[in-house]
Amino acid sequence: MKSHGHPIADPPEARIDLPQTAGGQGDTIAAIATAIVPQQGSVGIVRLSGVTALAIAKAMFRAPGQQPWESHRILYGFVTDPATGHTVDEALLLLMLAPRSYTREDVVEFHCHGGVMAVQQVLQVCLNQGARLAQAGEFTLRAFLNGRLDLTQAEGVADLVAAQSTLAARTALAGVQGKLTQPIRALRSRCLDMLAEVEARIDFEDDLPPLDEEAVQQTLQAVLAEVTTLLATAEQGERLRTGLKVAIVGRPNVGKSSLLNAWSRTDRAIVTDLPGTTRDVVESHLVVGGIPVQVLDTAGIRDATDQVEQIGIERSRRAAQAADLVLITLDATAGWTEADQALYDLVQDRPLIVVINKQDLVEGTAKISLPDATMATVYTAAAQNQGIDALESAILEAIHADQIALNNLEFTLNQRQAAALTEAQLALTQVQQTIEGQFPLDFWTIDLRTAIHALGSITGDDITESMLDEIFSRFCIGK
Repeated sequence: MKSHGHPIADPPEARIDLPQTAGGQGDTIAAIATAIVPQQGSVGIVRLSGVTALAIAKAMFRAPGQQPWESHRILYGFVTDPATGHTVDEALLLLMLAPRSYTREDVVEFHCHGGVMAVQQVLQVCLNQGARLAQAGEFTLRAFLNGRLDLTQAEGVADLVAAQSTLAARTALAGVQGKLTQPIRALRSRCLDMLAEVEARIDFEDDLPPLDEEAVQQTLQAVLAEVTTLLATAEQGERLRTGLKVAIVGRPNVGKSSLLNAWSRTDRAIVTDLPGTTRDVVESHLVVGGIPVQVLDTAGIRDATDQVEQIGIERSRRAAQAADLVLITLDATAGWTEADQALYDLVQDRPLIVVINKQDLVEGTAKISLPDATMATVYTAAAQNQGIDALESAILEAIHADQIALNNLEFTLNQRQAAALTEAQLALTQVQQTIEGQFPLDFWTIDLRTAIHALGSITGDDITESMLDEIFSRFCIGK
């Protein structure tokens, strides 16, 4: 049977001792590995990992009959509290013994009834039996420290859990499978080869032929070109992780809230015939063409005397100016007004689409004179749920270049990885300048080592304990 977790080969490396960041020398950790929602969720999982995981499981799990306690088998039975003898839950027990587990330690999972109480009681019994509550991301940290995953794969796990679209999940899974690791380690290897050539000439100058500077420069250019290509994925990766922020703006009572409700197929926003109903920015999260979209329904922008409405209008202005794309919404029965022009002046530096709403209240297609005839325009009747498909098509067209780039992505860099790769790029550029300036070979090695360290920090081949703490603190507790 395949090992539980992610489809990555399990090489036969020996275990390594866990440093202090993992809570001591190989103690056993426990956590709830599934979301806890009252009255929802059919299954809840409590996970254990460590040297006493199996012993704890045997102390608190009663498996009727002659079920074998073997690795990668599922046992049926009852979780009991050894202190009282009381049955806590009817459950399944999954054993994954080292090294064929997610952490390369003995891992035990109790598959309990969902909800809140069952998993919390099972977790408490585990803690009473000597396990320690896991820190954020500690299961994946142990997988990294034990050679199960490198750092890019570990971060891919976090990205996969947080993915908001199929595209984001696909690129995250590529990271989990090591597709980013391969080019980074190849670049680092080439840099190490260059460093070895240079240092050999420094140490054994009289015994070796002169260094081929032209060959070194060609290698540097090739490495820099690949680094630049990899860095180009960082912006698209951020778009996949954070999504597209779209602000719906317009005068009061033009149908902004109706548009949000029709688009999201919910009643997130209150809709009335009274202008100024929306007093604050209302958010909804959608996926359009594989891209996560955060839609902001803003308060109608007008001159208002009500203090609460004034605050809402100011927030609307800020949301519009911070959005990646603005939907200026008009009333088809009123056309383009001075108030619309003032709003346009506020956001015209942003990518925008004009949405002419309430099309159902006019005969034919509303003829509206816009300040820029080339602006993308969509006609909707939000109250009748009409025009939403055309709106989504216009949004994808507005970000056409981004969409093509996203669809062609195999993997992406996160902010930390991009920062490290940028450091490597600067160091390698400095090596080029050092060569051109005819500086001694010792100067070449300084920046080559900087580049090698930066590349190693991406995969975890060269990383500090404090960096690990920072990276894994962003994970959820049970992962």
